Amino acid sequence: MCGRYVSPDDASIEREFTLVHAEWRFPASFNVAPSRSVPVVRSLGGHPAGVLMRWGLVPHFAKGIPGKYSTFNARAEGLAQSASFRGPWRAGQRCIVPALGFYEWHVNPDGGKQPFYVHLTDQPMFGFAGLWERSRREDGTVLESCTIVTLPANALMAEIHNAKKRMPAILPRSQRTAWLEGSAEQAAAALLPYPEAAMRAYPVSPRVNSPRHDDPALIDPIP
Repeated sequence: MCGRYVSPDDASIEREFTLVHAEWRFPASFNVAPSRSVPVVRSLGGHPAGVLMRWGLVPHFAKGIPGKYSTFNARAEGLAQSASFRGPWRAGQRCIVPALGFYEWHVNPDGGKQPFYVHLTDQPMFGFAGLWERSRREDGTVLESCTIVTLPANALMAEIHNAKKRMPAILPRSQRTAWLEGSAEQAAAALLPYPEAAMRAYPVSPRVNSPRHDDPALIDPIP
């Protein structure tokens, strides 16, 4: 799963993804939660373009109204079958959600949950594979929203996220174009668990449990 992550600021995303111009301005966020507006990168006329979208995909048939089921993650194994995700998957509406790191929770023997911060050693900024959708409200306005694709966990993430043993689909830089612009087969081939040797994780304060907290100290390791 991926239910919280750290999002870079606008200028950092523009440099990393070579965005010529994006109509957005925002600081880094250290505790991004579902339903918030998040920056994503998608292909527009063969070029990467930045846009803000709601995190939590609202299907086109939902008339712009978020449903009662969570759609902030989409299982890679079911993209072609899911009622919520098969439309954007078949239409090639793929996007990249930029991140500096993400949080996952380990279930302790006593049932308590310990948050961990996870980041990469080979990509200071990276991108989650995502899908996006457009849903029109009854008043004619349009809501654009997105979801982050998840996969079965690698060994490191299975140990941390021991309840469900899932992890977000993290794209190597070499696979970004294939995900945004390639065929469905090329995009599916990019959905692989990121190598655990290039990932680092450590426990952090339970302050991250509340999305009201959003500051750099959230990613500080605890003893």
